[in-house]
Amino acid sequence: MEAQLAHDAFFHVRVIIGLVAGLCITRLLTGLARFVQHPARPRLYPVHLGWVLFLLLAVLHFWWFEFGLGRIGAWSFELYLFVVGYASLFFFTSTLLFPDRIDEYAGFADYFHARQRWFYGFLALILLTDIVDTIVKGDAHLRALGPAYVAVDAVLAGFAFVAIGVRDRRFHAAFVILALAAQLWRILRQLTLFA
Repeated sequence: MEAQLAHDAFFHVRVIIGLVAGLCITRLLTGLARFVQHPARPRLYPVHLGWVLFLLLAVLHFWWFEFGLGRIGAWSFELYLFVVGYASLFFFTSTLLFPDRIDEYAGFADYFHARQRWFYGFLALILLTDIVDTIVKGDAHLRALGPAYVAVDAVLAGFAFVAIGVRDRRFHAAFVILALAAQLWRILRQLTLFA
């Protein structure tokens, strides 16, 4: 009976995670579609596009690997709030990358750097929350991923905190390339670990 309750609770949590992750993916894909619909406006910015790709991969990665929460034997309301809060961080970050309007900015470069404190603050929260989420899934999960997984999150979170105050656009370009490489490495590594 208790196992059935844990399974039902996990199903309930999966539904809300799916809804929030679906909203994130919709926001990101709709934003990208606008570039095709209106190629002349607003002007593209490679750093912005890089973070869009990073976040799209991160949301897909999050959604797929939240299956690990199925190992949790007993759900509490606090754990439920944590997981929903974690998913919500992705949504807020998605809306920062593609706001409803950017009419008051010359393009996405101006917009991105005007909001970079918010963006990198949310990015750091996502990365730090991922560490906690990994721990919540249990020691076996943490050992399977290895210390490199947590170290990558910690290093990227550190870079995100630094990026909050950096104005040099070369730094932002290098950071998004590093983050994309790290995200791809994590996904490919986890797919081979859990295959």
